[in-house]
Amino acid sequence: MATHASDLDPIIPPMPERNPKALRQAIAQHTPDLLPDFEEHWKWAIADAYDPTPAEAFMVRWWSAYAIARDPKLDAHVRELEHRAAYECTDINEAKALLEEASKIYYRVRELEPGE
Repeated sequence: MATHASDLDPIIPPMPERNPKALRQAIAQHTPDLLPDFEEHWKWAIADAYDPTPAEAFMVRWWSAYAIARDPKLDAHVRELEHRAAYECTDINEAKALLEEASKIYYRVRELEPGE
């Protein structure tokens, strides 16, 4: 029996509900390598906060991080763009273009809805 390329592609988990508890559960289940940084950031920025304002920025940052990390191909692509810009480019305009491409990906994934 022949193996199709789609049989080898990992299944990308859907985005969770848009709240910290659901996002934490999704990170713990699907991208556990992000969990220590998520927890540290939560304790530093949110856990003892009297002002809920930082919660929105926290969710945007971690929503995007999870959205990218849950897709190994997209994660590798973004990491490659950032690596090339930081360590391989000798032309500032090329480095800017690479970082702009990565930034556009981060911006696009912010708009993902739960279940996507």
